[in-house]
Amino acid sequence: MNRDINSIMPVRPLPAASIESRTAAARDIKRDFQNVLHHELASCQELKFSAHAEKRLKERKITLGREDLSRIDQAVKQAEAKGARESLIIYNDLAFITSVKNKTVVTALDGSALTNHVFTNIDSAIIVR
Repeated sequence: MNRDINSIMPVRPLPAASIESRTAAARDIKRDFQNVLHHELASCQELKFSAHAEKRLKERKITLGREDLSRIDQAVKQAEAKGARESLIIYNDLAFITSVKNKTVVTALDGSALTNHVFTNIDSAIIVR
C-alpha cells in the first residue's frame, strides 16, 4: 500500500467567522427552546375553565375580571400546596368547583344557586374574601 504523502491535504482549523456563526445559531436555538419551555410552563400553570364551567358562567351572567381570576388562581395554588385534589372555592357570592391537579374550574355557581346546595366529591374548601 503505497500512498503519496503529498496527496493528503493538511487539516486546518475552521475560519473564525464560521465558528462564531455556529455559536450564534446555537444560542438562538437555546433561546427558542427556553421561550417554548417558558410558554409551556406558563400555560400549564394558569387557571383554565372547562366547557361546562364556561357554559355556567354565561347562563348565570357571571363575569370575572383580572383581579377575580388572579384571586381564584391564588386559591387554587393554596389548595395545591395543601395537597388538595378537588376544591370548592367560595369567592364573594360565587362558588367554583375546581380540579386542583388540572388547575381547571369545573363548574361555577352564583348566590341563587348556592341556597340549599350540597357539594360532593370535594376534599377541601377555600374561602376568598
